[in-house]
Amino acid sequence: MSDAELVLRSTRVITPEGTRPASVAVADGRITAVLPHGAPVAAARVEDLGDDVLLPGLVDTHVHVNDPGRTEWEGFWTATRAAAAGGITTLVDMPLNSLPPTTTVDHLLTKQEVARPKAHIDVGFWGGALPANVKDLRPLHDAGVFGFKAFLSPSGVDEFPHLDQEQLAQSMAEIAGFGGLLIVHAEDPHHLAAAPQQGGPRYAHFLASRPRDAEDTAIANLVAQARRLNARVHVLHLSSSDALPLIAAARAEGVRVTVETCPHYLTLTAEEVPDGASEFKCCPPIREAANQDLLWQALADGTIDCVVTDHSPSTADLKTDDFATAWGGISGLQLSLPAVWTEARRRGHTLEDVVRWMSTRTADLVGLAHKGAIEAGRDADFAVLAPDETFTVDPNSLQHRNRVTAYAGRTLSGVVKSTWLRGERIVANGEFTEPKGRLLTRTP
Repeated sequence: MSDAELVLRSTRVITPEGTRPASVAVADGRITAVLPHGAPVAAARVEDLGDDVLLPGLVDTHVHVNDPGRTEWEGFWTATRAAAAGGITTLVDMPLNSLPPTTTVDHLLTKQEVARPKAHIDVGFWGGALPANVKDLRPLHDAGVFGFKAFLSPSGVDEFPHLDQEQLAQSMAEIAGFGGLLIVHAEDPHHLAAAPQQGGPRYAHFLASRPRDAEDTAIANLVAQARRLNARVHVLHLSSSDALPLIAAARAEGVRVTVETCPHYLTLTAEEVPDGASEFKCCPPIREAANQDLLWQALADGTIDCVVTDHSPSTADLKTDDFATAWGGISGLQLSLPAVWTEARRRGHTLEDVVRWMSTRTADLVGLAHKGAIEAGRDADFAVLAPDETFTVDPNSLQHRNRVTAYAGRTLSGVVKSTWLRGERIVANGEFTEPKGRLLTRTP
């Protein structure tokens, strides 16, 4: 133990083998050993966490930071502070809503230059697949992006147009050719165009404008293309439970498709959204309670692989009371762990399940083999959680730039006491260190 610089000791450490009392030894930013709780710790600094739970730092692979270009919407400084406050130690930034979008190597370098001095946690980047940038996909892959995002319906910003089916096939074939990952916002534009578009403050009207069959059809088309091209694809922010049998069947026959959902789909329901409350607006939308039950069932049986925030903020003035024109996006970085844990425990799931959905499997999705678990050789990234403590969400306590939240006033279980990055405590009791995050690239 003399080579250990730090030992974190807890009666509840979540490891790949289960939750147990343990002492976690750290040196040079990596976990060197997971030892019995009372193991000798000579020459090491010891942090005794008592009964608080030590879990691996969360890995959030779906975050819109919007920096540069729309930094008034968010920004790397505020987004990574919010993430750290919520026990997230790694995020992967989406390629759109920043100006420029991450669709060329030059644009990626611009994004990295902006992020480097502001990152409180580790940050990686997705590239974007657009109708006119097929030639840029391989260079972006070689520059280290973790994969490529595409929309199958309008994205909401003009600089990031969606792909039609022919363009999807072209991009998918190119990405499959070099073994990359295509991640897809799957809503079919024809079904969306055919849906009633009434506008106004009624949530029921907005829900009708984004029907489940738009998701279901887009996912069916995506799976068919992936099957034909033997491509690896990932369905973003699944909200329609109707698509689950198709996904399960495709996976059973060997199609390489993975799926995520989000805390808001798992914890909020259409029935409780007040009219005019566009802080609840996202695309695809929050659906009914019966639909939510089936999403939880799919998480339990593995049809849905992981849970990510899809943190998609805007300035408060864009959250008007007209659901048709309000910006669609929910800010959830700081609250994702307690929100999911609150509902998970109510449904009989464990913190080990939450860690699997929000850390281990998300790290696996993007190939971050040194993240996502507490075991020797991994980065010493941790969250310390008091799982039985509760708090009421006060928007003024949030770290993201625009403190608009669909969770305002909700009582949640699970208080993040501290967050650690490579063996250094980066936030505790609301106090932050200077940025210590690194920029991550895909490992060949």
